[in-house]
Amino acid sequence: MTPPSPEVAAFLAAQGFGAAEPRPLPGDASFRRYLRLVGGPRPALLMEAPPPEDVRPFARLARHLLAAGLSAPEILAEDPARGLLLIEDLGEATHADLLDAGADPAPLYAEAAEALAALHAAPPPADLPPWDAAAMARATAATFLDWWWPAAFGAPPAPEVRAGLDAALAETLAPFAGQRGLVHRDYFPANLMRLPGRAGPRRTGILDFQDAALGHPAYDLVSLVEDARRDVAPAAREAALRAYLARRPGLDAASLEAAMAAHGAQRHLRVAALWVRLARRDGKPRYLAHGPRCWAMLDRALAHPACAPLARFLDRHVPRALRRNPVPLVTA
Repeated sequence: MTPPSPEVAAFLAAQGFGAAEPRPLPGDASFRRYLRLVGGPRPALLMEAPPPEDVRPFARLARHLLAAGLSAPEILAEDPARGLLLIEDLGEATHADLLDAGADPAPLYAEAAEALAALHAAPPPADLPPWDAAAMARATAATFLDWWWPAAFGAPPAPEVRAGLDAALAETLAPFAGQRGLVHRDYFPANLMRLPGRAGPRRTGILDFQDAALGHPAYDLVSLVEDARRDVAPAAREAALRAYLARRPGLDAASLEAAMAAHGAQRHLRVAALWVRLARRDGKPRYLAHGPRCWAMLDRALAHPACAPLARFLDRHVPRALRRNPVPLVTA
C-alpha cells in the first residue's frame, strides 16, 4: 500500500504507533479510509476522513455511547483539522462476517436489538440534527428524484412531482412525529461487532454512527431487520423485535409496527435510489445488486395502511413495472 503521508506518520508516531504496520480495511460507500495498525502498543485503527467527511461527529458520538454504557470504539487521539482519528480496534468479527460464515442469525439479531434498545433508551446528546419528515423528504429527493428519476424517465421530475413527494412523506410520517430520540441511521450487521468478553448490551460493538440524528426509533429497527444489503430470515426478525420490546416494555407493538412500515417505506425508496447514485456518480455499480431487495421491501411496506399517502403518490407517478433499477443500469 502507499506509505502514510508525512502528516499521518507524524500523528501516529506522536501516539506511539510510529513502528506499527498499517493494513487497509475494506472500504464502504463513503470517502473514509480505515487502517488497522499492527504491532502498536494496543489494538487500534486509524480513520482518515478527508473533506467532505468530518471526524468530529464520530468522536463526539463515540464518547456519548461509551458514557451510556454501550460499546463503541474508544477515541485514543484525534486531529480534526487533518481528518484523523486513532480509535480502539474492536476486532474483526462483525455481525455481517459471522452471518456470512454461517452463524445462527437469531441470537445475533437479538443481541443487536438489545443494544439498540439501550441506545434508544439513553437520553440523546444535545444539538443532534433532526431526522424528521422534512429531513427524510430532502434525503429521499436527493436520491429518488435527483438520480433514479432521470435514469428511469430520461428527464428530471416536474416541480409538482417534487411537491407531491414532500407532501406524501409528510403525511405518512406525521402520526409518528411525537417520539424522538437518538437514531443511528445505519444500524445493520456490517456496523455491529460481537464482543464475547462483554455482557448485555455491551456485547454488541457499534460502529459507523457519525450520522446519528434525532428521530423515531423505528427507523433503526427497519435498518436492522429490513436490511438493504442482505435478506433477514423471519425467525431472526422476530427474535430482534422480541428482544427490543422486552427492553422497552412501555412501547406498543402495533404502533411500533405502523411506525416501522412508514419509516421503512421512506428508507427503502431512498436507498433503492441511492444505489443508482452510487453507480452513476461514484462509479460503484456493484451496489445495484441490492436494488431488487429494496424495491421488494418497499412494496411490502406500502401495503400497510400507515403508508397510504406515499403509496398513492407512487401509484400516480411511478408504474409498478418501473419500480426497479433503471433498465440502462441493471447490468452495469
